[in-house]
Amino acid sequence: MEKPPLMTISQVPQPSTNYRNLITILSIDGGGIRGIIPATILAFLESQLQEIDGDQDARLSDYFDIISGTSTGGLVTAMLTAPDENNRPLFAAKDVRPFYLEHCPRIFPQERGLFGAIRKVFRSLRGPKYDGKYLHRILRKKLGEIRLRDTLTNVVIPTFDIKYMQPTIFTSYEAKKDSRLNARLSDICIGTSAAPTYLPAHYFKNQDCEGSNICEFNLIDGGVAANNPDYTLTGTEASVDVSTKKNLDKLVGIGEELLKKPVSRVNLKNGVSETVENGGTNEEALRKFAKILSQERKSRGGKSI
Repeated sequence: MEKPPLMTISQVPQPSTNYRNLITILSIDGGGIRGIIPATILAFLESQLQEIDGDQDARLSDYFDIISGTSTGGLVTAMLTAPDENNRPLFAAKDVRPFYLEHCPRIFPQERGLFGAIRKVFRSLRGPKYDGKYLHRILRKKLGEIRLRDTLTNVVIPTFDIKYMQPTIFTSYEAKKDSRLNARLSDICIGTSAAPTYLPAHYFKNQDCEGSNICEFNLIDGGVAANNPDYTLTGTEASVDVSTKKNLDKLVGIGEELLKKPVSRVNLKNGVSETVENGGTNEEALRKFAKILSQERKSRGGKSI
């Protein structure tokens, strides 16, 4: 049984730049049910691209050379890049938020009352809070046998292998060269989403094209290896798993409010988020960004990768 190859973020290969002006990269945060927030932002960006290019079938994967995500961001990455039977994205960006609203209450079922709280405490003492069975089932159903090398643009999804105590970073670029890494997207998503104390680690095997070399993976949440800074939230909306209708609706509102807020960035010297002078709102910035993406795609003759 082979150990998975070690790859650090800095080693992730970039596509050739022979005919392009820019390398376009979309990076999506982790955070469990908080994936609703980037889903709201991405739906707005995709709608702007459709409006600019006059094409309601335009999808984010048409505009980005690399889409990357950790934990729940890895799931969103797979949803946006997995092909359907027509070799188009399985999900439009606008479909991601309804997916979370429908399935999160079953992925993270909430127990009510005093006895529910007691059961939750005892369960946490003997293992993860949730068994992950529904998450496994829905991802198998939606993603089927789609594999990493099948994605419609290059993807990067970090995970962490707890047996070998090293990051395992799945990239479609590497999967085309090393079939041991060409795992099913469902397995990769389950692995990168397996947040310690919330969901169980995910074990699976993958073999190369010849069937001679088998690689085993023992994966937990990719945030252990690499994660984007998350939003500053408090209360239940800061939770990874409070999937009540009230809290899910609150997260939808936070995503919509975020579009109206001024553009900010983290000061690398003090770690504080600061408003960008004359940066406008996030909504305005996304409109400008959509125009840049549209122009870049047109300069490539409609090619995204």
